[in-house]
Amino acid sequence: GSTAPASSTGGQTASASATATAAAPTIKIGSAGFYEVKIMAEIYAEALVANGYKVDRVGIGLGTRDVTNPALESGQIDLEPEYIGSELAKYEPGKQSGDPQTNLTNLQAVLATKGGGITVLPFSPAADQNAFVVRPETAAQFHLTTLSDTTAVQDQLKWGLATDCKTNPVCAAALKSAYGLSPKNVTLLSACDTPMAQALLNKTIDVGELCSTQPDISKNGWVILQDDKQTQPADNIAPLVRDDLLAKLPDKAGFEAILNAVSAKMTTAALTQLNAAFTFDNKDINDIAAGWLKDNGLAK
Repeated sequence: GSTAPASSTGGQTASASATATAAAPTIKIGSAGFYEVKIMAEIYAEALVANGYKVDRVGIGLGTRDVTNPALESGQIDLEPEYIGSELAKYEPGKQSGDPQTNLTNLQAVLATKGGGITVLPFSPAADQNAFVVRPETAAQFHLTTLSDTTAVQDQLKWGLATDCKTNPVCAAALKSAYGLSPKNVTLLSACDTPMAQALLNKTIDVGELCSTQPDISKNGWVILQDDKQTQPADNIAPLVRDDLLAKLPDKAGFEAILNAVSAKMTTAALTQLNAAFTFDNKDINDIAAGWLKDNGLAK
C-alpha cells in the first residue's frame, strides 16, 4: 500500500523499457460516468500508451460506484481513478475524514481484502469535494450560507441529488443523520455532471449536488453551501489497481512511476481548467488529456 502523496520525482516517463512494456498484459481501464473522472481515466490511459503499454478503455464511463466497485473487484477492469474519501465511505460508512492521508491508509486496508487485493497508488494533490450549490437569489431569499440553514426550509426547495444518493453513504444517509434532511421534492441527476448544472441554471432545481471543481459554479456566481457538519470527505484522486495485474507486469516500478507522475502534476486548479475545456469549449476528452500530458512533459 501507499503511504504518501504522489511525488513527481523518480518518474520513468519515456524511459520505460520497450521490452518490459511489450511483455505486459493489456490494461483494462475504467471510471465513473461523469466527465471529470473520464478525463482523469483518459489521462492515465494516454500516459501508459505514451510509454508503450497497451490499454483497453473498456470501462471508462461505466457508472456509479454500485457498478465500478464490482467491476474492479471482479477483474472486469484493472485500473480506475477514484476519489479516496467517498470510495472509503462506500465501503466503510463513517470511516472517511477530512485528511487525505488517513483516507488513503484506511482505504488501502479495506481494498487489500477485496477482489484478491487492490492497491491504492499515491494520491494526487487534485481534490474535488461534493458541493451543495444554490443560485445567489435562492441564498438571499432563504438566508442560506450553510447546509444546516436548509433544514427548516427543505420542503420549499427543489433538490437535485445524485442518482445513487440512496446507496451513497455521503448523500442520503449523511444528509439525514447530520442535517435532518430528507427533502420531498427531489430530482435525481448525475452528480458532478452537466445535467445537474443545467437544471440549476434553468431553475428546475434550487439546490444542486455539484463537484467543487465544476467551472459552472464561478461562471454563474453560484453559492456553495458550507458543509458545516463536515459530512463530505477529503476527495483527492488516486488510481486503484488490481494486485493481480501488478504481479503480471515485468516492470511494476516503472508502471507505477508513470501513474504517479501524472497524479503528482495534477492540481485542483488544473482539473477545474480541464473541466472548463470540456464544458465550455466543447473539447474532446482525448484531446484534453493529450494536451495536458504534453504541457506537463509526460507525453510527446
